[in-house]
Amino acid sequence: MIGVYFSGTGNTKFCVDRFLQAYASSNNSFSIEEHETLEKIKHEDALVLGYPVQFSNIPKILRDYIVEHQQIWKGKKIFIIATMGLFSGDGAGILARLLADYGAIIVGGLHLIMPNSISDGRALGRSLEKNKALVMKANRKIARAASHVKNGRPPQEGLGIAAHFAGLFGQRLYFSGKTKNYTDQLKINASNCIGCGLCEKLCPMGNITVANGIAVSGDRCTMCYRCISQCPKQAITLLGKRVFQQNEISKFL
Repeated sequence: MIGVYFSGTGNTKFCVDRFLQAYASSNNSFSIEEHETLEKIKHEDALVLGYPVQFSNIPKILRDYIVEHQQIWKGKKIFIIATMGLFSGDGAGILARLLADYGAIIVGGLHLIMPNSISDGRALGRSLEKNKALVMKANRKIARAASHVKNGRPPQEGLGIAAHFAGLFGQRLYFSGKTKNYTDQLKINASNCIGCGLCEKLCPMGNITVANGIAVSGDRCTMCYRCISQCPKQAITLLGKRVFQQNEISKFL
């Protein structure tokens, strides 16, 4: 089994890596941003696929990846890990349904509450201690899930019809437009930006460029919050107007 993931602030990578360590004492995971990942998928029958839920939906970058390479999923046995800040209903289920359309065999699903990647909204923030506790709790849940998968009893979180309706009516029905397309709403405060170029290097979409010493955003943001969580001057926002706390996973380990 190998791991495949998309991760913004590091939550999902952490969870996929921990699952592989518990399942097979390995750390054989690959980001969808790596060129070698497609070949790894082609030559592997079993995968754990992780992603961060956005408004009870799949990030645009991951949906595009799956659709663009739809031929490689046929016959693959896939266990899905969905990370989230609070609740998604059918986080694993919505990805499962898409993959099943292309012939994948979904063996199970796991939902993990992690530190919220949305860091420019005060209401969504948690203390450092609470975020560390979330990570520890998720680590224990991952270990149990890996054991159940090895014993042929993989968890089925987010895969049933009840979960489907919870995700649909909980968020997706009202916020479907948020993830239907890439967004042009990423904002960079030119007064705070120092033109260091870190955001340009981090962006998985190549959506940020540094021109004349200032970072400039385009219209293809996939809302991963990677740049926002690591900007040294907290000069970037998306849903809110200022950064309250940066939630890159290394802070909580």
